[in-house]
Amino acid sequence: MTQDVQFSAEANPFAAAEQVLSTLGTLTDALFDEHTSRHPAASLSALRSAGHPAAEALFGLPLAPNGPVHAALDGLGTVITVGTARPGTGAPVADRVTTALHNRYGGGVVRGAIADRGTTSAALFQLPVTGEFADAKLRPPFAPALAALAAGQQTRQPVELATGAGAEVRLVVPPGFHPLTSPGGPAGVSARTVPALPDGGDGTDRVAAAAAAELTGHLAEVAEELFSATGPEPRRDFAVISATLTDLIQDAGVCYAGLCALELDGRASDAALVVSLARHPLPITALATELATVRRHAEVWTVLLPAGPAAVLVEGRTVPVPGPLAADGQRRWVVTSAVQAFVPLPDGGTVLCAQLSTARPEDWELYTEAFAELLKSIQFGWDGTQVGAAAAPAPVAPAVPASPPAVPVAPQTAAPTVEQSAVESVEKPVHLRGTPVRIPPADFDPFAPVAAEPTAEVSAPATATAAAADDERPKGTPVMIPPPDFDPFGMMGFTNEPTAEPAALPGGGTAAPDPFGTTIASEQKADPFGTTVAAQGPAVPPPPAAPPTIPAQAEPATGTPTADEASGPRKGTPVMIPPPDFDPFGMMGFSNEPTAEPEAEAKADAAPEHRPFG
Repeated sequence: MTQDVQFSAEANPFAAAEQVLSTLGTLTDALFDEHTSRHPAASLSALRSAGHPAAEALFGLPLAPNGPVHAALDGLGTVITVGTARPGTGAPVADRVTTALHNRYGGGVVRGAIADRGTTSAALFQLPVTGEFADAKLRPPFAPALAALAAGQQTRQPVELATGAGAEVRLVVPPGFHPLTSPGGPAGVSARTVPALPDGGDGTDRVAAAAAAELTGHLAEVAEELFSATGPEPRRDFAVISATLTDLIQDAGVCYAGLCALELDGRASDAALVVSLARHPLPITALATELATVRRHAEVWTVLLPAGPAAVLVEGRTVPVPGPLAADGQRRWVVTSAVQAFVPLPDGGTVLCAQLSTARPEDWELYTEAFAELLKSIQFGWDGTQVGAAAAPAPVAPAVPASPPAVPVAPQTAAPTVEQSAVESVEKPVHLRGTPVRIPPADFDPFAPVAAEPTAEVSAPATATAAAADDERPKGTPVMIPPPDFDPFGMMGFTNEPTAEPAALPGGGTAAPDPFGTTIASEQKADPFGTTVAAQGPAVPPPPAAPPTIPAQAEPATGTPTADEASGPRKGTPVMIPPPDFDPFGMMGFSNEPTAEPEAEAKADAAPEHRPFG
């Protein structure tokens, strides 16, 4: 999940559950119509789990000990329980359930299926479907009920479970949702009664047969509730199509999948809910960062639930409706609003993912309020065993899941000892400036515990061989850290110390520095950019013996050396500096000032002694 791409099945362990949610959204849009029986919208928010006596002690309810299972409790809602210790046998039951429902409704062609096909499968209906992330402009707002979860609140400690029970989750789904998952869960994970095979059995898997029989009756009951005002055909279509998704739901790690059909202000409103478990070792802060990086179209928040920290995102998704399921037989797309929450379990390697979507943006706040109540009802149970943490020296507190507990943390006093020994074991070179350090090797483990007592090799006498002494030193490659005053552009052998003062002129003062940087003095530091003439270049020719006569400027004394002569040959390119009264706009050889005598003007025209441009 570190690349800037959309989630895929390889990089996203929650992709399968997201596909289930998109498929349920397709069913509600294609199969629900004006004849669908709907609950009033008040039933979704009428019950508040906080007012129920068992709301704060869900693990005290007498549910099956080896879920996942769900059971409806009067005045509370549907309690869902799912654990990590018993994932089930994974036996497929979709074909059994589909065939049983066909026989229950008297056969016939299911909507979107082919009449002469001997079997019915999800592929015939072009299911499952995968939703695509919609543009950020279609993203729903972060509802107030979800934003309220970011406020500080007290968290619950996980309930202590027996050794071997793993991590278990219990939560409450509000009334109004119709579950498509069996109350007893998939085959091999519940305490349902498994009947014995009759005499002369054909080797049928009794566990799978019992799970298929339970799911067949459950889907038929849900179809009767949703389509009680219609004939048997809509019930059959809904039940059979839902049955074809059974194996998909089981393989995605989904423990609850439900649909909601409400009536609000005389209009229909639908939603889908999916709760699943997935293996994901990232701590919640790193997971939220990855979600915000990968899903740039979504809005991601880190919140604090009574069960612990969680990451919540909202986004817009486009879901396809296959042509075989559409009423007009034409494939189309539906824009849905989705909210998704990721809650790490205390075992450090499992994440609970709850997500809800609806194609009714006007009812967004209604559904997010119910979703927030679901998140606040989450409670954990744990046996204290961390996923993949057999080598951990001590258990991690289960209050707030943090980074993967499988990595032990070294004592705090060990780090300075290693660093000091590394510095002391390296001789400081005399010809280089800097601080000697060591770069650790590729196999260095910073979390490995440091032995409290010296090993036998360390305590060996001083007469040990040189090879043994080298083994005692810390691993790594010695390097030199440059000092703060290090000049990377300086020539080897030169220092950054200031140079000597400029040479004083005979008459007092110092020589003026060259403002254009075109010359270089002998005592000046080497130019790192190579813009000056090299030191070994030809010497500059001496100035002329008889300088030109410049008006209003006295000639130097006869025996007084000039600045150039005092400083000796200088490096650089000689230039001619014009006099102060030089007129750049005047004609060559003419002056702007009137001459006093014609003879002087004729003398200047006859033999000009100074031409500023040669």
